[in-house]
Amino acid sequence: MTELKLLSRERYFRSDKDDPLPMYYLPFFGPLYRGRIEQCFQGLNLGSRILEVGYGSGTTFLNISKLYQEIHGIDLHRHGGAVRNVFDEEGIRTDLNTGDLLNMPYMDSSFDTVLCISILEHLQPSQQPKAMSEIRRVLRPGGRFVYGVPVERPLMQFGFRTLGYDIRQEHFSTEHDVAIAARTHLKHIYTLHYKPLGSLFGSLYETGIYECSK
Repeated sequence: MTELKLLSRERYFRSDKDDPLPMYYLPFFGPLYRGRIEQCFQGLNLGSRILEVGYGSGTTFLNISKLYQEIHGIDLHRHGGAVRNVFDEEGIRTDLNTGDLLNMPYMDSSFDTVLCISILEHLQPSQQPKAMSEIRRVLRPGGRFVYGVPVERPLMQFGFRTLGYDIRQEHFSTEHDVAIAARTHLKHIYTLHYKPLGSLFGSLYETGIYECSK
């Protein structure tokens, strides 16, 4: 599995208070958070242009810059310039925009890959079909869609409570809601299950890999 490459924590621009950036550097929780991203990397392939929806502070950029010629990102926050400056210093050019997954400001068939890590669970189930339709629209024929979402488990909910989060106030769609919508609009390739605590505790995170067959 490809290891997530990170800058030192102080180098990043944290996009907002909900940005999970600090989690990646914690003992115990850090490896768990990094591992879910590393699992998503397994679904990526080489290409020209990638779009990351919900790029946050750009924690994936060091890795995906090795696979794609152009990195594009869209997020609800308005700090794209500050995030871009961090990676300009690393020699990594990015094109970052403020916008909504449900109405993305990109032309049809613009990207080889769309990546969504821990984004889709924040949508209402009724919004999932529109999100998948938009993702399919901006993907090129044969393009790949890779997403990661948490699996609804009591252990996960307990873990978030220990960190001071009521996850039910943050996550509105389950992994099943996301998968059903994705399979309606895109061709399912395979699904990966993240089991960092072993089979006894089951999967804590799910990565779906899909193809645009239009």
